[in-house]
Amino acid sequence: MKPSVRSLILKLVFYSSLLLVWYVIAGADILPDYVLPSPLDVAKEYASSSMRLLTALATSMQRLFLGFILSILAGFAFGYAMARSKALYDTVGSLVIALASLPSIVWVPIGMIWFGYSEAMIVFVIVSSTVFAFTLSTYTSIKNVPPIYIKAARNMGAKGINMLAYVIVPAATPNLLIGIRNAWSFSWRGLMNAEVVSGYLGLGFMLESAREVFNMAHVIAVVLIVMAIGLLVDAILFSRVERYVEQRWGLR
Repeated sequence: MKPSVRSLILKLVFYSSLLLVWYVIAGADILPDYVLPSPLDVAKEYASSSMRLLTALATSMQRLFLGFILSILAGFAFGYAMARSKALYDTVGSLVIALASLPSIVWVPIGMIWFGYSEAMIVFVIVSSTVFAFTLSTYTSIKNVPPIYIKAARNMGAKGINMLAYVIVPAATPNLLIGIRNAWSFSWRGLMNAEVVSGYLGLGFMLESAREVFNMAHVIAVVLIVMAIGLLVDAILFSRVERYVEQRWGLR
């Protein structure tokens, strides 16, 4: 049996077992419905709110990708600059470390004051929650490039953009991928924190709306969508790219 098929079977068995345990506990009436609804109640929420959930999902994904891409571009630029300049790292670097340690929820009131309840506020929270952590990740990835690679490239005349594109980025790619994967998680957290208080349609807003009426079935429905998106993106994008890099760079 192929490892990929075996892994898929194990996952199906695991999640089916979780679903069965959930169904049994909910059916035993150990906890009230507003604390633990049954899987059937969650399925009914999907059926009755499918269009609203799809619209919220599309809105959230648009915000997420915009904030994520901006964070990756800005974080790479800042991280590269810090890796090239020790003076910059010794000064600005300490500020970046401090800002990267802030929880994403801290950026919400700042964004609300600066931008009000708007799309700009949500994107600001996503970027602020992500960019500083990815800046540090980029800095570390570039500093871990073996110096002999750079010296050899210089001896062959590489410099500037050629050095960056053909030596530094390829050598730092395995570590950069780890940083990008973490940045994706930070972006999700920033998005949810911003949408919960924004009053604008999105998955986070639907979570808060369901909480206000104690509709736990709807809360679980939204949470499962977020989890499913995370698994899909990891399986379709990050895991495949990671396997390719490991094989291409001789890490397997």
